Amino acid sequence: MKLLDDLRSLDRNNIGGWPKSVKIFFTALLFGLVVLLGWYFYVSSQQDELASLAGKETQLRQEFSTKQAKAVNLAALQQQLDEMKDMLRQLLRQLPSKTEMPELLIDISQTALSAGLQVDSFVPQPEVPKDFYAEKPIQLKMVGTYHQFGTFISGVASLPRVVILTMHDVALTPEHAGKNGTSSDGQLVLQGTVKTYRYLDEDEAAAEAKKNPAKAGGHK
Repeated sequence: MKLLDDLRSLDRNNIGGWPKSVKIFFTALLFGLVVLLGWYFYVSSQQDELASLAGKETQLRQEFSTKQAKAVNLAALQQQLDEMKDMLRQLLRQLPSKTEMPELLIDISQTALSAGLQVDSFVPQPEVPKDFYAEKPIQLKMVGTYHQFGTFISGVASLPRVVILTMHDVALTPEHAGKNGTSSDGQLVLQGTVKTYRYLDEDEAAAEAKKNPAKAGGHK
């Protein structure tokens, strides 16, 4: 146990005079401490990097699973999309075409007269092209009873072509309102703007797509 005896008899003020065995011991101890600290800090940084990579791996696995599920269903989704496009084309073909529009406007006006309505105003406005259809606003003023207006709507729905009429800023008011706000003779005034629609043929749709490429891209 010579080393222990040497350690007990060390003179801290005379390090150079320490025995060789003690110097070797403290040198080895210092070297071991440096190696231990270096290993600790190195491994600690490696552990942090490992945890970061593990988290990234989990995220990538989730992204892969999501993309894989989409890829598996891609063919079915594409088929559904194609079927929906075909259905949309068929529905659009049921709307009036450009050449049928003038006759359709006459049919709507004649249907109103046949229903017994008094047509004071029926003024078609310029068309407003959209992505794959066109709006045709009509400013109108009609006078009649509830029953006559119902007959008119029913008659429009019975026209050969699918006719869609939407109301915009339309008011239905009694023609001669009494003190209680109702019409004494049951006559009502329908006044405002309605819109009907037609489909755009391929050339018109292509021209509209060139004018509005951003909108056209959203319907691919």
